[in-house]
Parts: sequence; C-alpha cells; structure tokens
Amino acid sequence: MTRTPIHTDQAPRAIGTYSQAVRAGNTVYLSGQIPLDPATMELVGGDMEAQIRRVFDNLLAVAQAAGGGFQDLVKLHVFLTDLSHFPLVNQVMADYFQEPYPARAAIGVAALPKGAGVEMDAILVLDE
Repeated sequence: MTRTPIHTDQAPRAIGTYSQAVRAGNTVYLSGQIPLDPATMELVGGDMEAQIRRVFDNLLAVAQAAGGGFQDLVKLHVFLTDLSHFPLVNQVMADYFQEPYPARAAIGVAALPKGAGVEMDAILVLDE
C-alpha cells in the first residue's frame, strides 16, 4: 500500500518528525493540531473558544488538502488540559459539523506541546 504525505501551507507546518497527514488507500490520518496560527507558528491569542476554533480550522485545512472535508471525518480525538472545557468543544463543534457526527473521544491530559490547552487529531475516509 502506498503512503502519501499530505501538506498545506494553510495549516501549521509539522514541529517534529511527522507529516500533517498521511493517506493510505482511501483513509487519511490527520496528525494532532494545536491552536497554532499557520502564518506565525505561534499559539493564537484569546480565550479557549478561539483556541478550539483555530484547531478545527487547522484540521479542516489539512482535510481539504487531502481532498476531503469534515463530512469525511469518521473519528476525532480531543485532548484537553482542562476537561471543564468539554462543553465548549461540543458548542464549537456544532458550528463545524453536521449529522452524522464522527465518532469521538475526549481525553484529559497533563500538558500539550507549546503549552496549548487543546489538541485534536482525526481520521478521514474518502470516497476515491
């Protein structure tokens, strides 16, 4: 099976030894995104809602670079340093997704790269 790396300048570049996403067959594995501004590679300012939206925007940019979108997302992992923000994730997610919603896990973690409060990764399945 061929593995094809996915890259877009519309999302933050990898800050380590990984690809933004990798396509294998019709499945695309999106690496974790934190709320980095793709232009500056700095964490976005603002409240947790702004951070969550930036993460979704970053994931969407990578999904689109792979030839898909959130309608193709089948699994989403949400990592939060404070699980009290989980209701806010649900609220913001409603602006980005329509039913049927992807399967999802929300995991509380002690810390994330660059001091971020949220990180998400995802799996897409494309028709092609």
